[in-house]
Amino acid sequence: MRKFTQLVAVSLAILLSVSSYAQNGNARGPIGPSPYDIVSLWHKPFAEPGFAFGGNSGVWAESKDRIIIAQRGETVLPFPIPDDYLGFAGDMGLNVLRDTTRRVWQNCLYTLNADGEVQELWTQWDYLCEGSDGPGPHRVRISPYDPDSKIWLVNETFHQIYVFSNDGSELLATYGEKLVGGEDETHFGRPQDVAFLPDGRILIADGLDNNRIMIMDNDMNYLGEFGSEGSGPGQTNTIHAVAAGPDGRVLVLDRSGGRVNVFRTTDDPAEFAFERSIGDLTLPLDIIVNENDFWITDLGPLRFVNFDFEGNLKYTWLVPRELPDGYIEVHTFSVDPDGNLYGGDNQYGRTQKFVPKAGSDAELLIEPPWVGN
Repeated sequence: MRKFTQLVAVSLAILLSVSSYAQNGNARGPIGPSPYDIVSLWHKPFAEPGFAFGGNSGVWAESKDRIIIAQRGETVLPFPIPDDYLGFAGDMGLNVLRDTTRRVWQNCLYTLNADGEVQELWTQWDYLCEGSDGPGPHRVRISPYDPDSKIWLVNETFHQIYVFSNDGSELLATYGEKLVGGEDETHFGRPQDVAFLPDGRILIADGLDNNRIMIMDNDMNYLGEFGSEGSGPGQTNTIHAVAAGPDGRVLVLDRSGGRVNVFRTTDDPAEFAFERSIGDLTLPLDIIVNENDFWITDLGPLRFVNFDFEGNLKYTWLVPRELPDGYIEVHTFSVDPDGNLYGGDNQYGRTQKFVPKAGSDAELLIEPPWVGN
């Protein structure tokens, strides 16, 4: 009887494990509930009738009342539009990443207030995306060390990076040559991200074609680079994001390689030393580094994952797919100074706001990105 009972217990454990894997995929423990409440339908529609948001590929929460959005144009909606339409393309069964025939290059860059209402529409810059046969804008960033808080926009398809004045009125600089990919000191191969070091250096994640991190000085003069394509130590298959952290760390997110590579600064400003690879991930998308750890979003299933710098998995919470508040893909995420979290959905087409639940453990909340002294 004891052996039978043990056999039943083992069989039940296996069944539960299989069921858990079917539900959680590559997500591993500790897996717990989200420490946030989602603000349902926060992103208020503002497009002309017949149009909806495109993929929200870039989000930067400059403050709780100014969230900068880069989207991959807008989406032409099918007719007729249902009476109970919720205001975003995913609600009508559209995938704005895959259904590119419905993409139009308008309203690519704008800001929202704390209530998700559009405040500034920078339609004068739509021409920077027009004619693209690819995804176009990929990331929006602001250097915490820049007194002018200039806005950086990475355009993957055109191999370019744009720098705007903080109010969006001026295009201050353009780096890279439109539609001309390259691997030299002044060209990019589908760049993905930009990060900023406390000493003024700028890191360019020249990621999909070149699998390198370009090291630039504060005036965007080339200093050197590190990284290469492959599966060896410090190598990547597609760099999708880069972020700076404490103690000279630089974290490079390898989307296809399913890991994060950790590098360190050295005494030579043109050289970085590889430290370790972290994660057995599926398709990591974006990263925020804090004082003692870092968070990423990963697919398979969609989730937020927290690691320390030694590679120990600290916490995971799953992001549901079901509407009205679900996601297919948190392509990018940002945290404002008050701790509110914003995630851009590149497939349903919108950004959503998460607010910390009352009584949430502070260790489970994502802080704004690390800033050096």
